[in-house]
Amino acid sequence: MSDRRGSSSALTELVVASRYMPVYIALLVLIIVAAIWAPATLSSVALRAIAPYGAVLGIAALGQMLVIMTGGIDLSVPGTMSLAAVIIVGVGDGSNENIWIAVATAIAVAALIGAVNGLLIGGLKLNALITTLAVGLIVAGVVNRYASTFPVQSRVPPGLSDWTSTRILGVSPVFWTGVGLTIVLIVGLRYTAVGRRFQAVGANPVASHVVGVQVNLNQILVYVVAAVFYAIAGVALAGLLRNPGVGAGTTYLLGPIAAVVIGGASLTGGLASPLSTFVAALFLTGLNQMLRVMGLPTSLQFVVFGLVIIGGMLVSGDRITRGVEQLLRERRRAVDSGTHIAPGPM
Repeated sequence: MSDRRGSSSALTELVVASRYMPVYIALLVLIIVAAIWAPATLSSVALRAIAPYGAVLGIAALGQMLVIMTGGIDLSVPGTMSLAAVIIVGVGDGSNENIWIAVATAIAVAALIGAVNGLLIGGLKLNALITTLAVGLIVAGVVNRYASTFPVQSRVPPGLSDWTSTRILGVSPVFWTGVGLTIVLIVGLRYTAVGRRFQAVGANPVASHVVGVQVNLNQILVYVVAAVFYAIAGVALAGLLRNPGVGAGTTYLLGPIAAVVIGGASLTGGLASPLSTFVAALFLTGLNQMLRVMGLPTSLQFVVFGLVIIGGMLVSGDRITRGVEQLLRERRRAVDSGTHIAPGPM
């Protein structure tokens, strides 16, 4: 009996692990292709440039991952990141003394945006896609109005830009911030009761509601937490750009979603890997850098990115899991059909 349970547990781990493998294979292929056709992409200078921007995308993708784990989606990411960036400029007012006030304000405003999304989606049960798109448009309007209240050439406090340009083990602190947040989510989701309950709610909200879990509150809070991640990404991006415009976060609409999908998350909710999601963000950033080094026109870059996203959908975690489960079922049936019961004594 124990052997059977051990075998079942091993098969379960194999099925779960298989959904996260494509992103690591894709990263390996990217490194090989870059080494052959665009070796400059793998230079130390290029990698140091890729790391912080990959981390910004990774932090935003981690927030999107949490939302997708509840079966939802968030299209207010660009607006929230842009608002956080311009708040750093406006509240910071170019003074190092105001850095922490600006950061706290950006996070608090982002949390408010997340609460609005959560109440509309988790409380009133509105469609997540339409709701977050609408909220994102409202936020974009607020960004444009707020940015008009200070000079166009205003910069972030020099202390923030200096921090993003320093090096820790040869890499920007922004990258290590992304790594730290990834580790926090790994530990939180895997080793805490709250994290395990969160995954259970995402995988089966009906069953969770039956056993007394506050599913609606869970959905509301996850949008708040996700928005905080977007704000952190926006603050880091502002430091890297030094003079972020009103469209600083515009390019982060599909990138976080693509990173979550390529990272093997279940689009129906429940299963996702923070590490795979962060690696997928680095892969997409590295791919973008490689295409630029190769000198591809912007139009072809969009084509390649679209093909990569479609490819990610074709080998998504859900499809891989179903394929592995099907192979295991067929193998088990083949084994069972080949088993013969020895005749007993006459």
